[in-house]
Amino acid sequence: MDWMRCKKFFSILACTMMLISCAISYKFNGASIDYTQTKTIQIDPFPIRSSYVWAPMQAIFNNRLTDIYAQQTKLRQVKKGGDLVVSGEITGFDQYNKGVGSDGYSQQVQLKMTVNVRFVNNKNHSQDFERQFSATTEYDATQQLINVQEELVTQMTKDITDQIFNATVANW
Repeated sequence: MDWMRCKKFFSILACTMMLISCAISYKFNGASIDYTQTKTIQIDPFPIRSSYVWAPMQAIFNNRLTDIYAQQTKLRQVKKGGDLVVSGEITGFDQYNKGVGSDGYSQQVQLKMTVNVRFVNNKNHSQDFERQFSATTEYDATQQLINVQEELVTQMTKDITDQIFNATVANW
């Protein structure tokens, strides 16, 4: 009887160890690039062309855009003559009152960032486009924009650069 218990215990233990040690790993970054044909990407700096300007926004956006391609693709970034070319400008950075309280004052403010993007695929011009991407976020009207601006711009920049990445190299 003890032998049967030990055998059953070790069988369960062995199965458990096998299940724990087995792991399936997926790495999905969304990029669908034929690296035999497409090897380089040119990302031009995006200047600010909006009526309201917060200077650090340009650096935050440009750094995040170059980082997403560096981290999620094997494309080599070049200054000129890329197989893929991403260019454009930050065209909008606007605030809108949203949600007026019973006292007649705004309780929420919506911040919107808009970017115009030109994409050229020198290996397949049928994928070229020019389009606008935007992201919005809200903050409490009791806060001053200057106190939350960096966090909100960083969040909207992440959203927009993800949209641009998906539109240019993800082909979902």
